[in-house]
Amino acid sequence: MAASVRVTPTFGMPSRIAARDLKSDLDLSQDEFLSLLDLTVQVKRSPRRYAQALAGRYISLLFEKPSLRTRLTFELAIKQLGGDSVTSVGPIGDREPLKDIARNLDRWTQGIVARTFSQNTIDGLAYWSGVPVVNALSDKYHPCQALADVFTLQEHFGEVQGRKLAFIGDGNNVAHSLMLCALRLGMDFTLATPAGYEADSSVLYDAEALARSSGATLTVTNDPFAAASGADAIYTDVWASMGQEQEKAQRLAEFSPYQVNEELFSAAETHAVFMHCLPAKRGEEVTDAVIESPGSVVFDQAENRLHVQKALLLMLLD
Repeated sequence: MAASVRVTPTFGMPSRIAARDLKSDLDLSQDEFLSLLDLTVQVKRSPRRYAQALAGRYISLLFEKPSLRTRLTFELAIKQLGGDSVTSVGPIGDREPLKDIARNLDRWTQGIVARTFSQNTIDGLAYWSGVPVVNALSDKYHPCQALADVFTLQEHFGEVQGRKLAFIGDGNNVAHSLMLCALRLGMDFTLATPAGYEADSSVLYDAEALARSSGATLTVTNDPFAAASGADAIYTDVWASMGQEQEKAQRLAEFSPYQVNEELFSAAETHAVFMHCLPAKRGEEVTDAVIESPGSVVFDQAENRLHVQKALLLMLLD
């Protein structure tokens, strides 16, 4: 069975991540995944111990998509670890080949963090660059968000093994990464989507393997109330992500039964928490009453992006 987070009593430098990149959640071994959560506890409790860990290091931040939480938490994480960053905003690979961009950046900086439209861009940067590459969001995965999410659940509940996490809405990049991370910790995971908006089959295949390993249960349904029933945490995301604006009217109609409102949220356990990666479209995927309720931990999630990303940088960079 999967272990819960372990609070390591020492404050030495962390072990390195063997893959050298975080293209997806699966680049972390189980031991590395648990060690990263352990290190996040240390970094959050005693930030000054790591204040010069990246002194003299520079990280390239590449943003094809607008960003608040991802950009600012990575900039702050790097600075609070004693390093610095340079930022490029706009399409990657339009003015010059991606393979040339990657090999320029690895001559100037010691790591690359990229928020992209396509997973292929992340994979290409990692292939051509000689420095670690972090997926700060792609169309397939959002590993930094999911790591912060499961860390938040551990902070709130302590032991999360056997807890039920329900994701209600689009089977998107956030849902992909969240199910992979939750199942690794032995959490039961239910994904409720409208027909035609289910998760990617390749991600479900990997998730099923993780569920078998941890003893957790993976459930996929089109019934939002069945997903919410007995859940310890309810998670949702926007119904139309950046790049899907032309689908918004259709998505609003098809996703309306999946709104996390007071009625749906009441199907969960009385102690249940509400989660959202933000930004939220209040009145669409979630009501204002739910996101502002005492059970909402959305701003804990946002804060924990900073701490998890600090731990990740420490484990990726020599």
